[in-house]
Amino acid sequence: MIREAHVNGIKLVYREEGDPAAPPLLLLHGRTANHNDWNGITRHFAARHHVVVPDLRGHGASDRPGVYPLPAMAEDVAGLLDHLGADRATLIGHSLGGAVAYHLAMRHPGRVERLVLEDPVPPSPLEGRLPLVEDDSTGFDWRMMHDTERQLLDPDPAWIDGLGKITAPTLVIGGGKQSLFDAGQVAERIPGAQFVVIEVGHLIHVNARADFLRTVEAFLDS
Repeated sequence: MIREAHVNGIKLVYREEGDPAAPPLLLLHGRTANHNDWNGITRHFAARHHVVVPDLRGHGASDRPGVYPLPAMAEDVAGLLDHLGADRATLIGHSLGGAVAYHLAMRHPGRVERLVLEDPVPPSPLEGRLPLVEDDSTGFDWRMMHDTERQLLDPDPAWIDGLGKITAPTLVIGGGKQSLFDAGQVAERIPGAQFVVIEVGHLIHVNARADFLRTVEAFLDS
């Protein structure tokens, strides 16, 4: 079911599946995507979780406020938890959604039950990036692209140290040599994090869904 919440000064549209009385689990999509990126996976986790899948600000049907600091995007998710009446939740984030998830875990450690980061954007300067070239895509705010790109190229130096403040049990899944990002550098900064590589590139939950689900389920059951 598609719902909406007004949090942190904006409207977030989200998809909800599963028993509302079950443990909450949030799926956070990557840049330019929306809640549909998790189709099928949402249903899988809804068998035993209350699954909530938001369109992050600047994406899908959620508001496009024109400013996209990653810490503010994390506060959007914290506000969504408040809206749901959930003190704590498991977070699974892909790419930019992984960065939003680890920012939430850094800022509000007590609110994250377990943390799964799928090929997350690392909080260290990315090199060799090609300039953004706008096209006629309308499913997201191009200002979000430019704003987040600036943060990828020149992140706040405090962010990488902030990973050490994460207390939630954490699984980091990297896409290996075909990936755009070095997920290992995120894993090594988070105390006690497990690191698993699935050699299929950046879109692990798309290109190796069965392996992704098996890896995540084993971590959630551990």
